[in-house]
Amino acid sequence: MEQLWIEPVGSDLIMARVRGVLTEALLEECQHRVIQLVKDTERGLVLYDALEMEAPSIQVTLSQRRLDKELGKIQLRRAIVVPNTKLAYLARLAFAEGDYRVFYNDIVAAIQWLMEKEVHK
Repeated sequence: MEQLWIEPVGSDLIMARVRGVLTEALLEECQHRVIQLVKDTERGLVLYDALEMEAPSIQVTLSQRRLDKELGKIQLRRAIVVPNTKLAYLARLAFAEGDYRVFYNDIVAAIQWLMEKEVHK
């Protein structure tokens, strides 16, 4: 089964779905593919679906901060959908800075929040 699924949804949104165990390599691939789509579509609205993801190590979690420092001028508005408080806590550590919000099991609310304002790269 594929662990990483990333694609544009409609004309404004990029969805990144991660299943199973998240490794640093998988996280880097996810970030690379998301950023490439952001550049291609000129949209910075990203929904991370972590409903089927297992909690990563703290090292993997914190590596998201390093990846975000490499964004340069790219601005992202990110919604992270999680199934439990453990993943919510890790998401808050990973995305400590920037325009993001964590949602519990509610993809619809996450999409509505993302669409409240549009962010361009």
